[in-house]
Amino acid sequence: MAAYMWKSFSEEEDRPEKPRRFGVTEIRGLSDRAILQDIFESKGQFVDGVKFSGGSYSLMPKSFIQEITAIAHEHDVYVSTGDWAEHVIRQGPSSFKDFIQECKQLGFDTIELNAGSLEVPENSLLRFVRLAKGDGLKVRPLFAVKFNKSDIPSAGDRAYGAYVVPEPRSSEYVEDVDLLIRRAERCLEAGADMIMIDPDDICGAGAAIRSDIIAKLISRLGLARTMFEASNAATSEWFIQRYGPKVNLFVDHSQVMDLECLRGQSLGRNHSSVLGSSFFLS
Repeated sequence: MAAYMWKSFSEEEDRPEKPRRFGVTEIRGLSDRAILQDIFESKGQFVDGVKFSGGSYSLMPKSFIQEITAIAHEHDVYVSTGDWAEHVIRQGPSSFKDFIQECKQLGFDTIELNAGSLEVPENSLLRFVRLAKGDGLKVRPLFAVKFNKSDIPSAGDRAYGAYVVPEPRSSEYVEDVDLLIRRAERCLEAGADMIMIDPDDICGAGAAIRSDIIAKLISRLGLARTMFEASNAATSEWFIQRYGPKVNLFVDHSQVMDLECLRGQSLGRNHSSVLGSSFFLS
């Protein structure tokens, strides 16, 4: 059996072996056990966590979820619930406590709390953080930065002073980034392990334009305590280029190898340095 020797984990190189506190790669969970097993066996050293987004696990048999979490744990991969708690708390005052116990029984390691869709007062959000931490689970609040895309200048050259047709406002509410940061800081003080940031509005429309927001989030919260959702390969590359291999990213499972090559100091995004290498064992 051939094993490529193109990667060695060293904190001096880019980041240490698992379990890692930084340089974390989290992938979107799949409902196909065989594909997940293949990912863990072939790329497991590069995958730190799996997240079942959108409450997809709520449609699966409990026995199947327990199989998936067990396979993940065999490869030192944690499993996150994704943002499903907002649907749970509508069932009554004690529903969140029941949710925590069920997550533990199913083998989940991390509960994600979407601060936007939960629509609860900040004191309630902090209480949820403390409840989950008190029962031995990790907690990751999710915050999204929203702004009006109409504020972004359109591409293309225009003559100075030319009339520009105004763009319709894309939303009525513009997120106060400083307020978001203060709320995230209070979650960390309450015991949250990491803050998840959904940067679609600040990266999807042009990362370079709102790099100031990303810089403020990282400078205030810390690189190791933030994770960014990278919806495409270009976004992942942008984060690695600007913040190095130690940035925490949530990506699609198909991007794992490309992301690892970007994290490596001497590895190209097209894998040329890997595929052209003769460093392997027979």
